[in-house]
Amino acid sequence: MSNNSILVVGGGFAGITAALEAAEVGHEVYIVETNPYLGGRVAQLNQYFPKLCPPSCGLEIQFQRIKNNPLVKFFTMAEVESISGSAGDYDVTIRIRPRYINEKCTACGECEKAASTKVESEFEFGTAKRKVAYKTHPFMFPMRYVLDKENASESELQAIKKACPYDAVDLDDTEKTLELKVGSVVMATGWKPYPMENLTNLGGGKLANVVSNMQFERLASPSGPTNGKIVRPSDGAEPKRIAFVQCAGSRDENHLNYCSYICCMASLKHVRYIRERYPEAAVTIYYIDLRTPGRYDKFKAITANDPKLSLVKGKVAGIVEDGAKNPVVTVEDAVNGIKSDERYDLVVLATGMQPSLAGVRTGLNVPLDNEGFVIGGEESGFIAAGCAKQPLDVMKTAQSGTSAALKAIQTTVGR
Repeated sequence: MSNNSILVVGGGFAGITAALEAAEVGHEVYIVETNPYLGGRVAQLNQYFPKLCPPSCGLEIQFQRIKNNPLVKFFTMAEVESISGSAGDYDVTIRIRPRYINEKCTACGECEKAASTKVESEFEFGTAKRKVAYKTHPFMFPMRYVLDKENASESELQAIKKACPYDAVDLDDTEKTLELKVGSVVMATGWKPYPMENLTNLGGGKLANVVSNMQFERLASPSGPTNGKIVRPSDGAEPKRIAFVQCAGSRDENHLNYCSYICCMASLKHVRYIRERYPEAAVTIYYIDLRTPGRYDKFKAITANDPKLSLVKGKVAGIVEDGAKNPVVTVEDAVNGIKSDERYDLVVLATGMQPSLAGVRTGLNVPLDNEGFVIGGEESGFIAAGCAKQPLDVMKTAQSGTSAALKAIQTTVGR
């Protein structure tokens, strides 16, 4: 293996972009992704900026490019165990967890039909359950089922194996270790939603009809738990009064000190989701500053013209629920100074964007700042890309991936 090879840690939009850009000018690239699929957070969205496309729109083009380029090799359900050496000459150890479903899988779904045990779905952010034999979403790549062997009984496992007409279920699959040599490393480890459990004043994730912005994306998605129908989790009722709480954990010295960049735009997008489904619903956005950088300002102006949308400048102090599980929001209007308690059917918290490596112990000798973002540079051989570097939207994430590819190439070529 040549030291012109590049390791990309993370198979989200930034990582895929970096890998393809490098491979298409002749570099061997390895993508290592912890999930069973490539696509990262974008795959979990209903729509994304700037065109409000479904995620399959952009991702399926990238997946075709991966399929058509033999220089791109990817490993899902995989972790980088260690990286040693120096820029231009790294030794990498990768650990690949067993999937228990091999390459013979055609995604026919017979294994899922044979399964009975259900557990909380990670892909749906806990808004639904999945079976122990599952695929995460309709355009999953690679399109291959996963078997959650740990949560299945032996009899259930045997039933699942017997149900597969292609002999794709391998109950003896084991963990594997792979050694690689690469010249540079792109860290595209992405982001995770800031935990609602930490926001105790906003319900701490325990209120039935208070959801995060990413949970709301799944509720709005046609492939989500409600087939795209936005309803109250507690009773499935259509919400008539909905509130969005901005900076839920962001710009707060007790949580995330920085602006998470995407939250205001996401909430304005969510207003559009609601309006498409419920023309008469009343919507309120509580905000500190409504930030829509650059060309998104026009999107804000159009959305703000909605006569049933109220924009209230004020910090939400707390959320509780009444006996009917309606969220009650305590807020002080910063313009008129009036403090009030407002009752809603559904509240959406614009939870912050936290780097995936924040608070996580890894064997990687990658420099992080105090918030968990990767500190990269050409000289170190570690190149930060996408939301591993800073909060970004999808368009800027792709641009960051292209930039990272160029820097990674320069690092390998320059040694």
